[in-house]
Amino acid sequence: MTTAVILAVRGTGEAALAKAIEAQADLVVARRCADLVEAVAAAAAGVGGVVVIHDQPRLDRAIVRSLTRHNVAVIGIPSGPDEAKRWLSLGVGTVTSVGAGVDEVVAAVMESISEPLDEPDSPSIHKERGGGTVVAVWGPTGAPGRTTLAVNLASEMTRLAGSVILLDADTYGGAVSQALGMLDEAPGIAAVARIALDGGPLSDAIRRHSLEVQPGLRVLSGMSQASRWRELPSAAVEPILAAVRFEAAVSIVDCGFGIEGGDSKSGGAGRDDATLSVLSGADLIVVIGSADPLGIQRLVRSLGDLADGPAGPIPRKVVVNRVRASVCGARPAQAVGDALARYAGVREAWAIPDDPKACDAATLAGQTLSERAPRSPVRKAVEALARTVWEEATAGRTEEAAAVLLGA
Repeated sequence: MTTAVILAVRGTGEAALAKAIEAQADLVVARRCADLVEAVAAAAAGVGGVVVIHDQPRLDRAIVRSLTRHNVAVIGIPSGPDEAKRWLSLGVGTVTSVGAGVDEVVAAVMESISEPLDEPDSPSIHKERGGGTVVAVWGPTGAPGRTTLAVNLASEMTRLAGSVILLDADTYGGAVSQALGMLDEAPGIAAVARIALDGGPLSDAIRRHSLEVQPGLRVLSGMSQASRWRELPSAAVEPILAAVRFEAAVSIVDCGFGIEGGDSKSGGAGRDDATLSVLSGADLIVVIGSADPLGIQRLVRSLGDLADGPAGPIPRKVVVNRVRASVCGARPAQAVGDALARYAGVREAWAIPDDPKACDAATLAGQTLSERAPRSPVRKAVEALARTVWEEATAGRTEEAAAVLLGA
């Protein structure tokens, strides 16, 4: 069987390499590309099984991920030791010696044919590399209170864990900075994502671009404009999640609502890719919905979608926000629990009481509930939720978690 090779090689050695590959009975040069864009397009079209890259400074983690997902082996010929190290960190399958000759490159191509392709590091591998816990806060469309819960959960977790990082990964309308009254509108997570795509050191990047808003609580702010969602692909989110485990005991991630994803077959990035990466890479998912009839219906549907997606086996807590008698009846917490048990199979759910006065005051001041309304029922509810999350994180539990909290 003949394997087609795509060349993205610059310099005078390109012609000699093409001739050497053509001399092999099992190899044929399918495309000689001028740049990476052409090479990726050729891979997406299915014209090659191996791509050889040399003198391509714009190679990043997203491009490597795209090539790998098209079942194309990537072989890099580095120009120097620093480039070789960077390419390995990006997930390039085979990196030859610096300035490798034609024979070595051809041998690497032949070897790649006989070996199965390895997927880039998966979130499950990331979990084993650091000691910190990643908690995703997610919920369906309809403004159920994802950001409010993420901000206040992070604040409460700081008192328990000591060090917490709050990441805004909402590609539709990130508002963590606004909720905390942060004046710096520079998207910290986008800056870190660029470094992640380039294979740079993430620990320093996270420390440099995160802002401490409370003792022990740092924030990586989100996109200042929703149109910039392409700057946060899954190829960047996954290494960021791996890195924050080393930087904090707990990382809270505010996610967008969408979980449809992009067209992986065509290599197209989707606006929901960041959320999908967070959900599949988290240790625990806090799912929040609102306690009105429409909100409960959306929550039930979203729980089914979540179970069918990549986050299916990950433990989760179901939280129902703004629980009140005016829309749920005389016993609102019980009514919400009964509905979720009947229609979604949720054994228990956290009920967060409706407390618009406290929430509005905190929002107006750009503060957390613990700062603005420490004695409010909603703050006490989030505090109890944080305590349970922390207990489970320290105990190393992996089974599905759920609990009931009745609002005052």
